[in-house]
Amino acid sequence: MSGRELDLHIGRQRLAARAWGAPGGEPTLAIHGWLDNAASFERLAPLLPELQLVALDLPGHGRSEHRPPEAVHHFLDWVPELAAAADALGWERFSLIGHSMGAGIASLTPAAFPERVRRVVLLEGAGPLAAPAEAAPAQLRRALEDETKLAAAPARVFPDLESAIAARRRDSDLDEEAARLLVERGTAAVDGGVRFRHDPRLKTRSRLRFTEEQVLAFLRAIPCPVLAVRARQGWPFPEEEVRARLAVIPDLQVAEVEGGHHVHMTNPERVAPLLRAFFSAPARG
Repeated sequence: MSGRELDLHIGRQRLAARAWGAPGGEPTLAIHGWLDNAASFERLAPLLPELQLVALDLPGHGRSEHRPPEAVHHFLDWVPELAAAADALGWERFSLIGHSMGAGIASLTPAAFPERVRRVVLLEGAGPLAAPAEAAPAQLRRALEDETKLAAAPARVFPDLESAIAARRRDSDLDEEAARLLVERGTAAVDGGVRFRHDPRLKTRSRLRFTEEQVLAFLRAIPCPVLAVRARQGWPFPEEEVRARLAVIPDLQVAEVEGGHHVHMTNPERVAPLLRAFFSAPARG
């Protein structure tokens, strides 16, 4: 089952997306991780034929437009953008599959739109990064320093696609095929080679982070079924923090699979049966 390209318009912004499945399938948005793009689901989506799956390029990622020059990437901004994407697709109710940062976004969305989200899959993530309240002044100061440095930094140009793929695989669990999918979608040809399309502002620190208490409040407020899939060789999240976060989700299933942080790309056949079983169970609405 091959995917097809979509363009969605949310306000004045254009979002690019990849879509799979028939119109009768369960409407589901897939949200990639930080600096990834919709190709993150290129190998998993064909194994989920029951879903009408639309994988977004989040603003500033992949082939989507960047936010305006005066805008800042606040984590909370992703949440209404997911709802706006569903509106553009004509979906009143929908499910979510989020990986890593995408799982953090998917963790917040059901609390903000409890009447719209039917179920949620969290791949290698549960809630956004948090920091103590007393760390907020230093967080803002360092973020502003990052933004000042970024303004003076030239964009990195790789001599060819293969060099960009090698760079993306560095310090990553991605195999060559998975990295190639992400890089082909996430780069553009320029004089002297290729460069990544993503908004450079995504690499600066957030001006403000949630506190852990705020993250837990969002997780407690998820009213729909949740499946959390953890990779045994995945990202080294603090185990105590992860367990505490998962423990407060009211309707939760947890599954573990062999693989790294991008196991849904490198070994989608390990992840797909878990998702198919989860989506085949009765859900509200």
